[in-house]
Order: sequence, then C-alpha cells, then structure tokens
Amino acid sequence: MSPEEKQSGAPVDEQVALYGTVGRPTGEVAPRSEVRARNLRHAATLVVVRNAAGQVYVHRRTETKDVFPGRYDFAAGGVLQAGEVPYDAAVREAAEELGVTGVALQPWGEGDYADEDTSYHAFAYTCVYDGPITWQPEEVAWGAWVTVEELREMVATRPFVPDTLALLGSRIMPEA
Repeated sequence: MSPEEKQSGAPVDEQVALYGTVGRPTGEVAPRSEVRARNLRHAATLVVVRNAAGQVYVHRRTETKDVFPGRYDFAAGGVLQAGEVPYDAAVREAAEELGVTGVALQPWGEGDYADEDTSYHAFAYTCVYDGPITWQPEEVAWGAWVTVEELREMVATRPFVPDTLALLGSRIMPEA
C-alpha cells in the first residue's frame, strides 16, 4: 500500500512510466489501472533475495494481486512509477513486499517479457539478506527460504508466475 493510500484510506491509481521497445521510457505515463487493462508496455523490477546459506526466498502472491494472483514467485518486485529510477524502485519493492532493507542490490541484467496479461521491460537485481522477512499482507500470502533443489521441485509441482521463470529461471536454477 502506498503512503498516499495509508494516509487517505482510499486506493490511489499510481502513475506508471510507459516504456518503448528498446527498453527505455517513452516520456508518457498512464494510470496503473489503464496499464493493466490495456496491457501497456511498462517497466518493472525483479529482486531475487538469497540468504548467506544460498537459499532463495520464495513467496506466494495474494489472490487479490492484479496480475498472476495466487501464484508462487522467487522474486519480489513491481512496476516502476512515473519518474522512478529502476534501482530505487527495486529497493522500494523489496522493502514493501518482504521488509528487505539495509542491503545493497546487485544488478542482474535487463530483459523483456510479454504475454496476454503483462508486457514490460525488466530490471533484475539480487541481494544477500539474513534479516527478518516481513510480508506486505496485501501482496504476500506465504513465504519461506528454500534451497535451489527445493525450488526446482516447487516449480515442477506448483503454479509459478511465468515472467520470473522466463526471465530468471535459468539463472537461479541452472541446468545440472
């Protein structure tokens, strides 16, 4: 929930930067609701959180999420707001979704994803974090630290978000 929503109690339709096919802002913005309704190309962050033991934090999205509700994910993240720098958006999203703060995020590359539900340019990051995980109840319904092998088993048996799998699956779970 944004600070504006907390203050007013009403949902705010945040302004989202639109992105072109070359992965850079077009200079246009649109309300998040319109971005979702018309599947407008935007930018988003993905943050893979690992602990010092090498485990990956996996969470299940709430049923109220506007895209891929109820699915599992191994990256925190979200949409870049108008005027927001990708790194700052990644820091904000990791803090909001999982309570991950006080660690530097390492860039993990960029990529593109599109399907019938979403179309975006991704800015991926990773970090090592051993502090407490605090879910944002509007976004996260469950979460746990898992080994890469356990993650492989989960991906084979549970519904995961397709975008994180497509963009980062081979990086986090390289072929043996």
